[in-house]
Amino acid sequence: MSRSTTSLGIFLSGLSGFVSLGLSSTNVYAQSAIPPQAAVHAESNGQAQEGEPDTVERVEVKGRAQQFYLDTKTKIGTKTDADLIDIPMSAQVLSAQLIADQAARDITDLYRSIAGVSEYSYSGVTFRGFRDEDNVFYDGVRGDPYSGFSVPDLFNVARVEVLKGPAAALYGGGEPGGMINYVTKKPTFTENKEITLTGGNYDLRGISGEATGGLTEDVAYRIGGFYEVQDSFRNNADMENIELAGGLLYDVSDNTRLTTTFDYIVQNLGGHRLRGVPVDDEGNFLVDLTYNANEESDFQDMEAFVFQTQLAHTFSDALKVNSTLRYLTNERDQAYHESRSWVDVNGDGEANIDDETIQREYRDQYRANDEVSLTTDFVYDFNAAGVEHQFLFGGDWHYMDTEYDYLRARYEADGVANLNIFTLNYGETDPSTYNLTDLDRDGIRRNRQGLYIQDMMHLTDNIIVMAGARFDRFDERDKETGTEYDDSDVTYRAGITYKPFKAMSMYANYSESFNPVDATDQADANVTALEPVSGDAIEFGVKNEWLNGSIMTTFAVYHISKENLVYSNPDYIEGVNDDTESALINFGVVESDGAEFTLVGDISNTISVTANYAYNDTIVVDGSSSNTFGAGDRFVNAPRHQAGLWTRYAIDSIDSSIAFGVNYVSEQISADAQKVKPFTVFDASWTTRWDAVLLSVNVNNLFDKEYAVSGFSERNGHFPGQPREIIAQLQYNF
Repeated sequence: MSRSTTSLGIFLSGLSGFVSLGLSSTNVYAQSAIPPQAAVHAESNGQAQEGEPDTVERVEVKGRAQQFYLDTKTKIGTKTDADLIDIPMSAQVLSAQLIADQAARDITDLYRSIAGVSEYSYSGVTFRGFRDEDNVFYDGVRGDPYSGFSVPDLFNVARVEVLKGPAAALYGGGEPGGMINYVTKKPTFTENKEITLTGGNYDLRGISGEATGGLTEDVAYRIGGFYEVQDSFRNNADMENIELAGGLLYDVSDNTRLTTTFDYIVQNLGGHRLRGVPVDDEGNFLVDLTYNANEESDFQDMEAFVFQTQLAHTFSDALKVNSTLRYLTNERDQAYHESRSWVDVNGDGEANIDDETIQREYRDQYRANDEVSLTTDFVYDFNAAGVEHQFLFGGDWHYMDTEYDYLRARYEADGVANLNIFTLNYGETDPSTYNLTDLDRDGIRRNRQGLYIQDMMHLTDNIIVMAGARFDRFDERDKETGTEYDDSDVTYRAGITYKPFKAMSMYANYSESFNPVDATDQADANVTALEPVSGDAIEFGVKNEWLNGSIMTTFAVYHISKENLVYSNPDYIEGVNDDTESALINFGVVESDGAEFTLVGDISNTISVTANYAYNDTIVVDGSSSNTFGAGDRFVNAPRHQAGLWTRYAIDSIDSSIAFGVNYVSEQISADAQKVKPFTVFDASWTTRWDAVLLSVNVNNLFDKEYAVSGFSERNGHFPGQPREIIAQLQYNF
């Protein structure tokens, strides 16, 4: 895929006249001055997203306040309609209103609102101490169009659901820290059209618009488009994002609903893939934060198309089925310069920072994914021996076929010029003249199937027991080597909820995780097959509703153990003992112990708040200094303390609202044991309304704090946080 020069024209023609600047990823107009019907629309647009036949206009009274941030209904964690207070696990729902108030354009903007979650890198996340990039779902189904090194945009997302702890018993292979589910926007019968213009510093410009409503009594539509460009504070970097999304909803009958949607995404990133800025061992930046090892000609371009259809049918009051078919194609073309090692320029016999010059290699990579997912869930409610049961039986299938090309040029021998990181000498190198070596990477073919059951039993009015199990079968083939790998696994979970009062619950759960090893790693292991990475967790928690349901708090403590990690074999010597030692081995045990507190509430019609604190201690308990890590070492980019706050106050007399936020992350360590300094960042926003026009101004990093969100390697440094960013949005609803 070449970089798109005509993408704006394609986008505008597809948008069919709907325009808007910036982010219209949510119903931004549900602010302090919003009439109640607007708030109801925002809520219903975020609720009825799972495909179930239901009325669109749903109102749930929550004490004295309208619903802005507090959303207590979810399917995350159970795949059935449930109240957060009833499920024996920690989960969060980030509402459409919260996304809008924070002017969140991608998922990284929301990490402050999720207890125990922080950035591992620009495209990676740390979840309760564990790195996790692949445990991403859309509408409860596998198939991430941003897979790889792209960050999901939120234009087509109605709300974000987060489940803490292992989720393999329902969702299959993944890391034990947790999972994220994006609930996408769907057509509704509620008429709404909106246009949004966005501008800001770093030459931010955007345009987006969407419309939804009924075409007939039985058919509703949605169409939306998004275009945004912005320069970066990093050298040679910029971004262009384009998205066209829409769909149709068909009420086949009173008991059957069919929802079909599409999503076309283009993301053109200049000067990527972004790495960090070099630091000393104490975490002090050695050069300006604008530093980037990439040349102006480097890029990462992504194009994806998603087609999804959901069929929901109610057989009776007791039996329902929900089936989702998701198909996507994803192409990513990238070319970038990667820092490798220091160069001994001064001739003192030691290559280090004193030489000021870094050696680079050039990587030209192309990857294309074709993915198909099918998930079907049956829910049966019945009563047996005086016990109410909500029984779930389901299965899923996920198929992925990947094409992968990887070419590389290394150092000056292949024509790649060195870079002086202090006196930047960009432009002295020309990728068209490089001596590229084809590394013969061909991709993989992956097939996963799973069957699962779960029973939620109301033993009494105040005791709920949950038990579930899942059988997984997976097979993979590495196309380059022909290595084939297959295995199966059974994972379990169980939990109990005790409600001494209607507004209080105490819970305990046990859950397991596993993650199949990539077939490419199996090929590298060659001598001894690698076992899936496995984990288990025990969690205890207390949930409370306060002020007649206006506030909900969750306090949880947990212990997670992860073993069979895949790392390089210290005894392997390439070309010497290939027949007796594997290049990769299962190795080590990592344990994570922590506690989390979350508060979300619409305290009154004028005050809404979300706040959280997390303590996490992730330690290697079985390791060796001869390997990647040793026993007793802290895990990479796993902060011990995190805290986040966002609170909004409505000033009804002038139809406005103000909001204030703070994000704190304590000290971390990088992969090379360099300190990542703690940081505290403040944000603020102001919003006002004139009839159908909404103006909002967000200032992120209010005091222009210089900080690193996480660490990488010594040669690549730490990932710098965004300097002060101003985002202004003007939206018109009609």
